[in-house]
Order: sequence, then structure tokens, then C-alpha cells
Amino acid sequence: MVDQRKPTSATPRSRLRLVIQAVLSLLLVVAIFWYLLHGIDRGQVWVEITAMTPLELVTLLVIAAWNLATYALVPVTPGLGFWRTMMMLQAATAVANTVPTAGPAIGVGLTYRMLGSWGYSRSRSTTAMLVSVVWNSFVKLGLPVLALALVALQGNASGARVTTALVGVAALVAAIAVFTLLLRSQRLAERFGLLAGRVASRLLGLVGRPPVAGWELATAKFRNRTRELLQDGLVPITAATLVSHLSLYAVMLISLRHVGVSDAEVSWAQVLVVFAFARLATVLPFTPGGIGVVELVLIGWLTAAGGDPEQVTAAVLVYRALTWALPILIGICCYVWWHQSRLRPSPVAAGDRRMPIPKVEGTADTHRPHTQPRDSQPRSEQALGLGHAMKRERITSPKGNR
Repeated sequence: MVDQRKPTSATPRSRLRLVIQAVLSLLLVVAIFWYLLHGIDRGQVWVEITAMTPLELVTLLVIAAWNLATYALVPVTPGLGFWRTMMMLQAATAVANTVPTAGPAIGVGLTYRMLGSWGYSRSRSTTAMLVSVVWNSFVKLGLPVLALALVALQGNASGARVTTALVGVAALVAAIAVFTLLLRSQRLAERFGLLAGRVASRLLGLVGRPPVAGWELATAKFRNRTRELLQDGLVPITAATLVSHLSLYAVMLISLRHVGVSDAEVSWAQVLVVFAFARLATVLPFTPGGIGVVELVLIGWLTAAGGDPEQVTAAVLVYRALTWALPILIGICCYVWWHQSRLRPSPVAAGDRRMPIPKVEGTADTHRPHTQPRDSQPRSEQALGLGHAMKRERITSPKGNR
């Protein structure tokens, strides 16, 4: 007899592990914020935030809205449309920014559901998500290199920065080379899928999960669909992804300038360096949406670069309110809208469209119950009388007597 208790015993264990990870994540967030705000004049931070003029607040809201819009401009889901793409991305982002540990996985599942409701197959959805992840990873690896090069051009190069830039260049080149080889060779893509499946099976075996299968076929299918997607979309996807990241950087830079951190204190190139490494720190989701981790990198490094602690803290809090908290509210609204739209009855298909029949006087009104037709057809007595009348008319008419 097959033992059926093993799957049920693994489920509470995995749930307990998720709960423990969530608690540890929340404790990490609390510890980071206690460390950051310890010794900071929180009253002065609030004064710096409220000192912004209405024009400065409007410009921040405008650039934040543009930043959110750029996420939907990356054309990895052809034919989906801007508003549906925005709805999907914001709903998934809201989940990833709020749910500890399992937030990204739940966001992926929600993306599958939303794309499936709009007619996208799982393979097309997987291709869209993986291409988006790969291109975002390329930009995250490339931005620190670009930022360090700009700082070096300003005369602030150091041995540590040069070493970091070289490591970043090596990592970026290696990632691009592996991805290019996968797209060029069908056999290499299948081998990579087999290797990835073996590694995933071993990792799943450590937590009592069954091994995976068919990854080589999935990798080959992903290769074919990615080649089709990139055939005409390589340049638009690359440009839109880069613009999206730079728009996020613009929110950070404008927040710093509006609270009083000048370019003489922290230059725009130094801000780009700190921003780029803060983005790298979110590769591993220790906390939901990088909450706490991003603040630690931004406040610590910008203060070390010469910024006033209270002003830098105020700017980072404003930046995170516009790029972390605001997408949560918008994402909740997007999810509710999508969920309600699924509950609405779908319109009649074009091939099954029934044109309304015009109502003729004397016919039955079929929209009213228990309605009988009135004189819709001549009765037998009326038909007999009508026949006699026509006969008399033919006899008495002048034309009939000729």
C-alpha cells in the first residue's frame, strides 16, 4: 500500500518554514529601521519633508507617475495593451511588496492567472516573465559599471571602485554570453535545461519535494519563443527597460534635490552609484520589496558620500513612499478591478449576435409572459367572409363584366 501520509506531513512543515521565514524577515526590517533611525532627529526629518513647496510635490508626483508607466512600456507581452499590462504589473508588485518570503512566488502565480484570463498560454506567459527578468538583471548588473565609470571620469576613481567595476563587467559579460549561447544553440539549451533540472531536483529533495522533469523541453521551447519575441523586439525591450530603471533613479535624484541635498554635497553620479548598488541588493528577496535593505544602502552610502543625515533620510523616505508604498495602493485597486471584470458577464460573441426583430402591430409581445397574439393570423370565419367579399367584388366590378 502506498503511504499517503508523506505529502500531508510535508505541508505543515513547509508552512511552518514559511512562517519562520516571514517572522525573521519582519524582525530584520524592524532591526534595520531601528538602526537607521537611532540617533536621527526624526522631528527634523519631518520638517524637511513638509518644507517642500507645492511645485516640488507636483513634480515628484509627475515623475513618480511616469516611473510607474514605464514598467508597462516594456514590450514583452505583444498585443496585451498598455492598461492591461499596467494592471497586471501593479497587482503583482503589490503582492511582492507586502507578502514576506513567498511574495514573489505569489506574484508570479497571479501574473499567470491574469495573463491566462486574457488568452495568454502558460508558455507565452513564461517567456514574457523570463525575458523581463533577464533584461532587468542585465540592467542591474550594468548600471553599477556605468555609474562607476562616470564617477571615474569626474576624477573620483579609487582602487576599490575600479575593482568593483571590473567584477561587474565580468559578471555582465558572462551573463550575456550564456544567454546568447542558449539562443544560438538548440542542443545547448536542452543541456542547460537538463542541468538546471538536476540542480532543482536536488534542492527540492532537501525539503522533501519530488524531482522535476521535462526542463530540457521547456528550455528549448523558451528558446524558440524568445527568439521570436526578440526578432523584432530586441531594441524596444532593451531601450524600455533602461528607461524604466533610469526613471526610478530620477525619482531618487529629484527627492534628494527637493529636500535640500545639493550636487555639491552628493553629485548625480554618486547618487547613481548608490542607487545602482541598492538595486543589486534587492536581487535576493530578504524582505518584501526590499523594504529596509534598500533604505539601509541608500541612507548609509549617501550619508557617507557627504549628505546631511536628516535630509538624506527624508529624501529616502519620500522616494520609498513613491516607489514602494504607492504601487501597493495602485496594485490593490488594479487587482480589484481585474477581479470584478472577471465576474461581469462577457458580451455576446460576434458570430452569435442576434439582431433585434422589429415588433409589428398585431404580433405577440414575446417579452411579456402569458401574452397571446391578437389577430396575428386570420381566423377561419374571417377568412371565409373575406373570400365571399372578394368574389362579390369581382362580379360587380366593371372590369370583371367585360
